[in-house]
Amino acid sequence: MGFLKDGKWHDGWDYGDGDDGAFERDDSIFRNWITPDGAPGPTGEGGFEAEPGRYRLYISLACPWAHRANIARHLKGLAGAIELVVVHWRMQEGGWSFREGECVTPDPLCGADNMHQIYTRAKPDYSGHVTVPVLWDTKTGTIVNNESADILRMLGTAFDACGANDLDLYPEGHRDEIDALNDRVYDAVNNGVYKAGFATTQKAYEDAVVPVFDMLDELETRLEGKDWLVGEQLTEADIRLWTTLIRFDPVYHGHFKCNIRRIADYPNLAAFTRRLYQLDGLSETVNFKHIRHHYYESHDTINPTGVVPVGPDPMIPGWQAQRA
Repeated sequence: MGFLKDGKWHDGWDYGDGDDGAFERDDSIFRNWITPDGAPGPTGEGGFEAEPGRYRLYISLACPWAHRANIARHLKGLAGAIELVVVHWRMQEGGWSFREGECVTPDPLCGADNMHQIYTRAKPDYSGHVTVPVLWDTKTGTIVNNESADILRMLGTAFDACGANDLDLYPEGHRDEIDALNDRVYDAVNNGVYKAGFATTQKAYEDAVVPVFDMLDELETRLEGKDWLVGEQLTEADIRLWTTLIRFDPVYHGHFKCNIRRIADYPNLAAFTRRLYQLDGLSETVNFKHIRHHYYESHDTINPTGVVPVGPDPMIPGWQAQRA
């Protein structure tokens, strides 16, 4: 995994050093917002006006948090306005890297070998973990934001006057409900699978894994007779849940020991997963090779052999194994 301390890279695990064995996720550091006129957003400083070609989005095709941002870029028609840079799926020595690999993009900024060099280019004395997504401003030469929830939301509106389509992922009449559901899904499901998978004691694992399935059970009921989680249209709440669901059976069920049930065992959640996959632009944001190989090759404390399962593929009837 690794982290930066005062601008210097250190390999090693640095999440949750407590005696209880529980996984703790860091808060994101860069929290500026792109806005239509460059005014400050809900957090951070202003000066980041929406302009086609100005911004660059660094992602991993394996990472569910980065996947959120990439989905917004696709669904809002911003592929031509925001350049995409993709890191390698394997994250060990040096963290996220730009080593050669299928669908990996060489860094266009400074020919960096690793993502941590992008962080220190923005903040030479940066301390903390090096995560994706990262939204980079080519005009000012800095990171705008590295919080996936912020990036998903800002891409939903910031570019509406300069090339984005009119899809509204955060409709005003449902914002309170979306926010409340996002908070609960984040804690129990999005981050819950990580809390279960990275737990180092039996109690921490069981305390995390049970709420995952309690929430999935609730969501299964919520989707009875419905296409979407909130209202009658796709919203960011659907996107935020979906990036976990699409990875659940191939990775979280086995690798993270979230094995009480599969998403395939939930008729409504399985149908929901396939329904979003079939939306224009979403299938091309999914790369199961990057997803499976990232988790099984990167987490050597969980999977020391590095052997990667061949399936399942949740978009194929029967969810059978598929070689990657």
